[in-house]
Amino acid sequence: MPDIPLTVIVLLCLAAAAAGWIDAVVGGGGLLLLPALLVGLPAGTQATTALGTNKAVAIVGTTGAAVTYVRKTPIDVRTAIRIGLAALAGSMGGAALAAGMSTEVLKPIVMVVLLGVAAFVILKPSFGSAPATGPATRRQIWAAIGIAGLGIGFYDGLIGPGTGTFLVLALTAVLGLDLVRASATAKIANVCTNAGALGIFAWQGAVLWQLAALMAVFNLAGGTVGAHTALKKGSGFVRIVLLVVVFSLVATMAYEQWIK
Repeated sequence: MPDIPLTVIVLLCLAAAAAGWIDAVVGGGGLLLLPALLVGLPAGTQATTALGTNKAVAIVGTTGAAVTYVRKTPIDVRTAIRIGLAALAGSMGGAALAAGMSTEVLKPIVMVVLLGVAAFVILKPSFGSAPATGPATRRQIWAAIGIAGLGIGFYDGLIGPGTGTFLVLALTAVLGLDLVRASATAKIANVCTNAGALGIFAWQGAVLWQLAALMAVFNLAGGTVGAHTALKKGSGFVRIVLLVVVFSLVATMAYEQWIK
C-alpha cells in the first residue's frame, strides 16, 4: 500500500461510511466514495487502482445492506439474482464498447434523463409509495431483466455514475415495487455487478487490499445502518434521499463535463 497520511485514511474511512449509508438507502454511494479515493490516493496512482479499490470496498457494504434487506423485508431473491446476472453481462458489454467510444457525448443525454426523472418523481408524489398490487408477471420480470439488468448494466460498464439510483428507479417503474423494496432488490443486483468488476480488477492487480479492508469495515457499518434507516423511515424518506442523490449526480456530471 502506498504511503498515505493518517488524516487522509481517517477521512477516507468516514467517506466510506457515508457512501455505504447513501448506497443502502437509494444507491449512488459511488458518487462520494470514488471521488474521495481519486483525491485521497497519492499523486500518480492509476485510475484503475482507485476503481478497483472502490469496488473492493463497495461490495462489502452492498452485501451487508442486501443481507439486512432480505432479513427484514420480503423480496423476490430469485428475480433479483436474475437481474444481477443480466447486469453483469451488460456491464461487460458496456466496458468492451467504452474502449473505443467517447462517453463525453453521452453524459449530457444522461443528465437530461436524470432531470426528467427528478421532475417525474416531484410531480408524481405517489411514485414508489404504494406497495405492489401482486406478484410480478412473467412479462414484467423479463422487462426488468432487460432494462434494469442488461440496459443499466451496460450503462454501468460504459459510464458508471448513478447505476444504483437508476436500478432503483427502473425496478420501481417496471416491477411496481415501492422504493424500499426496489432498493433491496437493487442491492442484490449490485452485489453481482460489483463481484464481476472486482474479479477483473483483482486479476489486473489494481486493488489496494489493506486500505480496502479498513474502509470496507466502515462501508459495511454505513450500509447496514442505511438499510435499517430506509426500512424504518419508509418510502417517503427514500424518495427525499433519491431526489438529493439525483440532483447531486447531475451537478457532478455537469461539473466534469463543462467546468473541470
